[in-house]
Amino acid sequence: MFAQFHDRAEAGRLLAGKLSKYAGRPDVLVLALPRGGVPVGFEVARALQAPLDVMVVRKLGLPADEELAMGAIASGGWSVLNREVIDSYAIPRGLIESVAVREEHELERRERAYRGRRTAPEVRGRVVIVVDDGIATGATMRVAVAALREAKAGRVVVAAPVAARESYLELRCGATEVAVVILPKEFGGVGRFYTDFTQVTDADVSRLLAAARSQSTEDSAGSHRDQTAASSASPLAASSARRKSPTGASQPNTSEAAAAASRPML
Repeated sequence: MFAQFHDRAEAGRLLAGKLSKYAGRPDVLVLALPRGGVPVGFEVARALQAPLDVMVVRKLGLPADEELAMGAIASGGWSVLNREVIDSYAIPRGLIESVAVREEHELERRERAYRGRRTAPEVRGRVVIVVDDGIATGATMRVAVAALREAKAGRVVVAAPVAARESYLELRCGATEVAVVILPKEFGGVGRFYTDFTQVTDADVSRLLAAARSQSTEDSAGSHRDQTAASSASPLAASSARRKSPTGASQPNTSEAAAAASRPML
């Protein structure tokens, strides 16, 4: 099979088309799984005009094959084990625990590197779109979904350009929605669907997060300027805006784009 995406940025733009019904909504938050999910999430967040942050989740890979996940851990002490892999390879409990301790250190390091002193975003009651560059075993995404459910997110939307069919079906049982661009009959690994699958660095992640924050600040400032100009130009418009809510509470002025086709490409 030929690669379906040139790189993660192109994949993110295509994925955003599957999520267009969430565009412009003030309750939407995009959380990308570092590192590979961040370039994809950046394009999704930009297209939806939503804030972008990271959700640090670490795969518990087999020592002999780091890409094969026997489980995953996430910030806050969350963990999930892939029983099928563990049973198939007869992995002892001690090995799982030693890998988990190592990955916990890396998880904490990434939290500091990517977020610094900034606190994690509030997810309670929000539409949280969790993005990765692809879903193979689904272990990292499952622990992300479990953690967000515990944190009382309003909707948990899993999004990736490509996913293995079995993982896609499993995630549909836990998430509110699963959005993918392609759902191939034969998977064989995320990288085969990209022409350019260059490893994403910590510096890349930090740069994209800073760019997303800067864009979010500019959008907020532009929206404020537009509202101020409208009020100055027309006292009637300003009065009408104040009357929009009979309770006196401010109501967001948002509109949803037409929903993209919900079925993934097979």
